[in-house]
Amino acid sequence: MQHGKLLVVDDEPSNLALIEQILGEDYNLVFARNGQEALAAVAKHAPVMLLLDVQMPDMDGYEVCRRLKASPGGDQIPVLFITSRSDEIDENEAFEAGGVDFITKPISPLVLRARVRTHLSLVRATDLERSQRDAIDMLARAGHFRDNDTGVHIWRMADYSALLAEAVGWSEESVALMKLAAPMHDTGKMGIPDAILQKPAKLDAAEWTVMKTHARIGHDILARSEARVFKLAAEIALYHHERWDGSGYPEGLAGTEIPQSARIVAVADVFDALSMRRPYKDPWPVERVVETLNTEAGHHFEPELITLFNASLERILEIKATWDAREPDELN
Repeated sequence: MQHGKLLVVDDEPSNLALIEQILGEDYNLVFARNGQEALAAVAKHAPVMLLLDVQMPDMDGYEVCRRLKASPGGDQIPVLFITSRSDEIDENEAFEAGGVDFITKPISPLVLRARVRTHLSLVRATDLERSQRDAIDMLARAGHFRDNDTGVHIWRMADYSALLAEAVGWSEESVALMKLAAPMHDTGKMGIPDAILQKPAKLDAAEWTVMKTHARIGHDILARSEARVFKLAAEIALYHHERWDGSGYPEGLAGTEIPQSARIVAVADVFDALSMRRPYKDPWPVERVVETLNTEAGHHFEPELITLFNASLERILEIKATWDAREPDELN
């Protein structure tokens, strides 16, 4: 039997019995015979889906759906309307009320089972995506929890990275992955001792050697997943401190030996680090930051990326302004 309860709402006992016969062996069903009972059953049983009749006394199915969708968490519960009415106006009203599907009577067992199975699969996919996004958020925050970075650096530079990936010509799907992966670039910092990570002065040679290990630590953490977003994040974590001229770390790669994802994040990360306030420095003026990036083209950064950065500067500054306005709320 599937996990989670399905709430079946119909004022006709024969219809409830038929749906129980069709779905009862495979799903955990609960029943209600009117709108008020339905809303009370939602609060009591937290169903994963509603199978909702339209024509009921006192409160029709559309009104039940509207009230459900307006309640806390109710917008996450898919509603399948079941009715003997099937004209276009009724279908439009069903979808406008918040339903995800419309099944007409007499009920076909094959159709009902297929629709329920499909929409529950979508629920599970949505839950999985939400869990993955939560994991990404936690890993990104963990990497900076003990660092002296402030504010919303990881989210701001992720937006910069996505913009540059788009400018390079990445597909829409790949740009979306970049936006999710980039915030995890410093996940490995959770493995660096506080005495080094939070040191208010310049690191000495031995401390710097330890600090540089965060790239491989982050990679080793993120590479444990087979999911595309974490594979991309692992690649970025390992190589985002490489430099175009080969003077970076951890492997001293040069030019196009460095994965393009890491070359993009390097530009976004440095731009944001220089233009943000930190405990030991004031933010640099944007003009000075842009001048520094251009000076480092061919040394730290890929020249073509800096050209694209310059061409995208207006949009980058719009992103910066948006995040700067949100930062006080994000810190609370």
